[in-house]
Amino acid sequence: MFGFLGNKSGSLVGLDIGSSSVKLVALSKSGKGFTLEAYAVVTLPPSAVIDGNIQDVAEVGYAIEKAVKVAGGKMSAAVSAVPSSAVITKRIEMSNAFTEFELEDQIKVEADQFIPYPLDEVAIDFEVLGPVENNDSLDKVLLVACRKDDVEQREDAINSAGLKCEIVDVDTYAVERTFPLVSADHMDEEALIGIVDIGAATLTLNVFRGAEIVYSREQAFGGNDLTNSIHQQYGMSIEEVEQSLRLDDISSEIQEMVVLPFRSTVAQQVSRSLQFFYSSGAHSELNALYLSGGTSTIEGLADQLEEDIGIPTRMANPFVDMTVNSRVNRSRLERDAPSLIKACGLAMRGFEE
Repeated sequence: MFGFLGNKSGSLVGLDIGSSSVKLVALSKSGKGFTLEAYAVVTLPPSAVIDGNIQDVAEVGYAIEKAVKVAGGKMSAAVSAVPSSAVITKRIEMSNAFTEFELEDQIKVEADQFIPYPLDEVAIDFEVLGPVENNDSLDKVLLVACRKDDVEQREDAINSAGLKCEIVDVDTYAVERTFPLVSADHMDEEALIGIVDIGAATLTLNVFRGAEIVYSREQAFGGNDLTNSIHQQYGMSIEEVEQSLRLDDISSEIQEMVVLPFRSTVAQQVSRSLQFFYSSGAHSELNALYLSGGTSTIEGLADQLEEDIGIPTRMANPFVDMTVNSRVNRSRLERDAPSLIKACGLAMRGFEE
């Protein structure tokens, strides 16, 4: 069994390894409140991570090592995540008479029935969620499985940077963990709240009711299209483009000729994703929409979306009510916060019992 859902407790650095950058978040906790101690965002070469798969462990390890130095803390252990698209999850019911070791054996038997890979190629973990309603002899069990390669790539990259990879989580669990911090103004249990993550290569819509995801859809679209357009038309390197976009240091010509038309395309793609959600069943309209991911920080995107779709839209910021270490640059954090959702959720994972 592998530590997808393990109960390691203590301060762990959250590492979100994306297709264009590594995001690091370091938290501390006092009582029920968190403090953001440090964070870093380090750009990755375009070929280092493709479709969520690490292609160059050395480059990713170097980026993680650089992120640790930028953050400036003494960090020894980390939690990362595999993309939900690489994970198979299944809720099953098992007898509560099994010991822990017997349950592990039974889980493997159960997993063999629906996992399309040999079990020796798969990392498996499970969590007992509680008793089945109206049946005292059965427990609800969440089973999670992933190809070992996907897990080991992340372990190797993190370990090569001088950190110990304690847990490999699933990215949607990290998003769920930060949801109460992001949506403090919309905690009505019946409210439908959307968080759309617009990354470098994918756009993912997660819809929450209460604190649980009730709908999720990923499509191939992201900020790489914008980065490549500027790179090709203006001769800037990919790294220069991404750094300039992140720091909002783009010339007025590029802003008008490339960024603004792309912003309209992003708005169309988000609207399209919402239409898929509405057509998927008897869902009412969203009460609010939050934007996350590096591409979501395009100036004016939230306002344009709110106007286009008629739903209150704002930037996701898990740190808005969090204590922030005085060493952290507040103005830069406000801009970077939407891209740190997953890394923050992963860092929070280290404090769970």
